[in-house]
Formats: sequence, structure tokens, C-alpha cells
Amino acid sequence: MDLTQGTQEEKKARAKKMMLWFGIISLIMSFMGWTSAFIVSSSRPDWLKEFQLPNAFIISTIIILVSSFAFISAKKALKQGNRQSTTLWLMITLGLGIAFIVFQFLGFQQIIDLGYNFTGPTSNVTMSYIYLIAMVHILHVVAGLICLLVVIYNHFKQKYDAANMLGLELAATFWHFIDVLWVYLFLFLNFVR
Repeated sequence: MDLTQGTQEEKKARAKKMMLWFGIISLIMSFMGWTSAFIVSSSRPDWLKEFQLPNAFIISTIIILVSSFAFISAKKALKQGNRQSTTLWLMITLGLGIAFIVFQFLGFQQIIDLGYNFTGPTSNVTMSYIYLIAMVHILHVVAGLICLLVVIYNHFKQKYDAANMLGLELAATFWHFIDVLWVYLFLFLNFVR
């Protein structure tokens, strides 16, 4: 495929999609580095081998999976020209994204209640990795929520329709990425000792 062909609009759309994928690939590399460091550090004598993630993290995982289905439903509704349904599904996605963050912090509180902190005398390297990996992911969810707010704003301004969905598609791609990334991280933190 010749990337120089097509209208100016098509070229801009391809460029924006490519830049998003460059960003996603760099994020994948960062999280792979942190999870690799987690594996290497797990051979330390002070590593917690029997630690189980609190239930709030299970709930947050379910929430973020459902949020991806809500975003898919929003995109489908927009393709069908159903603006009211699109609005509803975008708002549900936003609410679920916020709920994900709330349950992540509830999970951190449950960890603290077990006597583990990020820093200080009650901290250890295992908890430091869990906090770091989860907090950096939360920052990316916040970025996804900001993208979602922009999409909702543009949707209310009627900038999207079945023929013009680029902004929504880009936000959806990023949202699904942070969803899949969390599922990977959740499984990794639960099963890699």
C-alpha cells in the first residue's frame, strides 16, 4: 500500500492512527520492562511469594472489561446513526472508567490494611512493584478518560457520524489497549511469583 496515495483527509487519518500505534508500542515496551524487572526481582530473599491481590482488583478487572464492551456498543450505535444510544454508551464507558480507578484505590487501601505500604518501614520490594505497575496503569486510564471526555464533547458538538469517526476510533483503540494491558497485568501479578 502506498501511504502517499489518497486524499489529504485519508493521509491525516493514517498518520494519526500510526502515531497512536507508535505510542502504544512504546507503552508495551515500558510495561514489559517493569514486568521483566518484577520477574528478576522475585528471586530476592525478601520477596513476598504468597501475596494475593485483594478482591477490589478482581472487581476493577471486570469493570474495565465491561467498559470496553460499552465503548464497542457506542461505536456500533454511532455507525447506525443512533446518537442517543451513542451518548448513553459513551457515558456508561466514562462511568465504568471512573469506577475502575475507584476500585483500584480500594485495592491499594486493602493492601495497606494488610500492613504493606509503598514506602517506609512496612514496605517491601514486592509491594513497591505492585504499586508502581498499577499506578502507572491508572495514569494511562486517566489519559483514556480525558480522551473519552474529548470524544463526548465532540459527540455533543455533532462532529462524529457514520462516515466521520476518526476521533472516536482512536479513543476506542487506546481504551481497548489499556483494557487488555490491565488484564495482562492482573494475570501477571496474580500468577507470576
